[in-house]
Amino acid sequence: DGGPTTCCEGAKGAFIARMKLILRIVAAIVGVVAGIAIVGYFLPVDHQASRSAEFDKPPEAVYALISDVKNYSAWWPDNEVDVEVVESSPPSKFVTRIVGESAFGGTWTWNIEKTASGSRATIIERGEIYNPIFRTLARFVFGYTATMESCLTAAQRRLST
Repeated sequence: DGGPTTCCEGAKGAFIARMKLILRIVAAIVGVVAGIAIVGYFLPVDHQASRSAEFDKPPEAVYALISDVKNYSAWWPDNEVDVEVVESSPPSKFVTRIVGESAFGGTWTWNIEKTASGSRATIIERGEIYNPIFRTLARFVFGYTATMESCLTAAQRRLST
């Protein structure tokens, strides 16, 4: 037409432009989440990882700490998972299994061996991550060992006091 636009037509055009931008952002977020889920779908549900730490205490002291599952939160504040005892062979082996979780599961096998300066504790995690988005994030962002490292560091701190 070539005629002058009214103030309302200009506001309507700005509104439409903002809505298109918002829709593009939402579509991009949905696309990223879908991509993460697709990658996770092709990753295995199960994984195995391990971490070790040295302690200046004998295996009996390490075993006493880690086998008291009801008091984990007293020395390991990051623990947010309930476990049940699967195997108990003092002072060298202790196995727990995650209970009450729907997004992940698995076991931790603690092997404790005597060393010249005290003991070495190794955690072997045989884990399962059921949610494909969490599988991708665990594999490529968080890693599988952060929780074991947190536990071992907390145990070292507790036993050094």
